[in-house]
Amino acid sequence: KQYSDCPVLFLTACGEDEDKFKGFDLGADDYIVKPFLPKELTFRIMAILRRSYKSENPIVKLKNSQIDFSSAQVIKNNEHIPLTAKEHDLLSALYRNAGRIVTIDALCEAAWGDNPFGYENSLMAHIRRIREKIELNPSQPVSLITVKGLGYKLIVE
Repeated sequence: KQYSDCPVLFLTACGEDEDKFKGFDLGADDYIVKPFLPKELTFRIMAILRRSYKSENPIVKLKNSQIDFSSAQVIKNNEHIPLTAKEHDLLSALYRNAGRIVTIDALCEAAWGDNPFGYENSLMAHIRRIREKIELNPSQPVSLITVKGLGYKLIVE
C-alpha cells in the first residue's frame, strides 16, 4: 500500500484475530477467511471498489483551467477544449499522482502499454500539446511542471 493506491483484499485461511490485525496493519482494505461464498467475495470486491474510487473528482481544478475527465476536455477561459485519448491517459496518470513526480517511463507505460521503450519524444510532444490546452502560458507552466531528469508533476488546486 505504501507504493500503490490499489485496493488490497486478503483472501486467506488464517482466521485468527491476530492474523486479521496483521493483515489490516499491512494495509488491507478488507480481509476474508476461507471458506467463503463466491457471492460474498463479489460483494466485498464491489464495496472496496466503490469506496476506493468514489472520491475521484471527474472535474479537476488547476491554476488556470479545469480538466473534465468524464467528458475528456479541458475548460479554459469558458472554452471547452477536447482531449485526445493519449492526452486523457497521460493526464489521468498525472492526476492519480497529483503533486508527485511521475517518471517518463511510467507516463509512457500509461499511454502506450507494457512496452513503453522509444516513446520519449512522442511523450514530450503530447506534454507540449497538453500544456497548450491547460496553461495560460505554455512556455512558463504552473500546472504541469517538468522535473528535470525525472519526469513531470501535475499541480492541482
